[in-house]
Amino acid sequence: MSETVDLFVIGGGVNGVGIARDAAGRGLRVTLAEMNDLASATSSASSKLIHGGLRYLEFYEFRLVRESLQEREKLLAAMPHIAWPMRFVLPHHSGLRPDWMLRSGLFLYDRLGGRGLPGTKRVDLRGHPAGALLKPSFRTGFEYSDAWVDDARLVALNARDTVMRGGRILTRAKVVATARHASHWEVNVERDGRIETHRSRKLVNAAGPWAGDLSEKTGDAHRLRLVRGSHIVVPRLPGHDQPYILQGGDGRIVFVIPYEDDFTLIGTTEAEHDGSPGEAECSPAEAQYLVDFVNDYLATPVSTDQVVWTYSGVRPLIDSEGSARSASRDYQLAFDDSAAPLLTVLGGKLTTYRKLAESALETLGYTGRWTARAPLPGGAYDRKSGPRMVGTWMQRHPFLTEAWARRLLRSYGTEAETILGTATEASDLGRDFGATLTEAEVRHLMRHEFAVTAQDVLWRRTKLGLRVDAERVAALEAFMSEARAERAAAE
Repeated sequence: MSETVDLFVIGGGVNGVGIARDAAGRGLRVTLAEMNDLASATSSASSKLIHGGLRYLEFYEFRLVRESLQEREKLLAAMPHIAWPMRFVLPHHSGLRPDWMLRSGLFLYDRLGGRGLPGTKRVDLRGHPAGALLKPSFRTGFEYSDAWVDDARLVALNARDTVMRGGRILTRAKVVATARHASHWEVNVERDGRIETHRSRKLVNAAGPWAGDLSEKTGDAHRLRLVRGSHIVVPRLPGHDQPYILQGGDGRIVFVIPYEDDFTLIGTTEAEHDGSPGEAECSPAEAQYLVDFVNDYLATPVSTDQVVWTYSGVRPLIDSEGSARSASRDYQLAFDDSAAPLLTVLGGKLTTYRKLAESALETLGYTGRWTARAPLPGGAYDRKSGPRMVGTWMQRHPFLTEAWARRLLRSYGTEAETILGTATEASDLGRDFGATLTEAEVRHLMRHEFAVTAQDVLWRRTKLGLRVDAERVAALEAFMSEARAERAAAE
């Protein structure tokens, strides 16, 4: 049995790692267990936005929008490598929400968000570059600010920082049983075919869409509403340089976002989900819905034949009446200190993960806030210096293309220098797995970011799975298997 830690966190999504990082930074002994890879479910399947949720204003969730927009500013400052501002275009659809309503909502959105990013302005789409993507019938619209984030890297970097601050992260570690005592918890974890027993003074259930099921094991049952959100990815639409937010006749909105340089991301759907959250997939009907939705706007329509990738995640929402569209994205922290303390995280959204973690630690009785604007690994630099860093790397490492150097910056920030080392030729970085993925980068991901399989690397730590063929995937998997065996032998 391991030593008794202060806090044991179940769940390696964004809320779980956010809580673990915050705890470690407060000097607590913390262990986190994730049954699969980090961000293997909902936290890598979002629309990848840091935003207040413009449409939440329709449901009068002013506090949630304000808190989210305040967090947007903090997160942009803390992670300039994996998050950046965007100017969204909202075309006015004459048959839907009236112009005055859009204008009023955006005015309020700007005021709730403060003055960190440029405010809303009206645009004439007949003369604006963004109008080229749209049908000529869309003549006017609005341009407003929000932000983008690499969701899966956000999770990985929080986990990395947890370890750097003294915490422990266990992946492929499934909690199979818990036992509550007066002063501590015993948590049985299945890992590498063995059962380990961990002891902790306090327990956090941050299992996302599995939190309801897990709460039955902890004896504090809670219900969640599971809503599936699906996305499709197509080749980059011509002239697609800005993201769009589009309104639908069913009251929903869909984002159309430039993605990974050469692609366009379209999403999301909202459907009640039955079955295991881990089995969520974008159905043919959902893909067709998204295609039909955007084709109401696009000058050049897309088809399902153009879809190169789909993904789907299950949002764990607080159980409530009404449609999936209107269900709150807010969070609740259910706290039970009748014996050894138990905190269960219910709901939440990507943007508020840091604030949720801060609130969780304070609910558990810990003081010492520190995470606001504290940079994640690789993020301790000024955003404006990014292009200069890319230029310096290209001079120092002549084999780098601008696209390659920019990808490394947007994944690792200053830690890219650790991967590049003293290399003057591409071969100095070891084996080439295609799409600028090298052995040096893979070893970094295995050593510091908990990557175990090719899927971890290609679809969560990076999105190079969009560019790597089956032969390269097999070569990468074989290499990582060898590297794992080497590490096991050394240990």
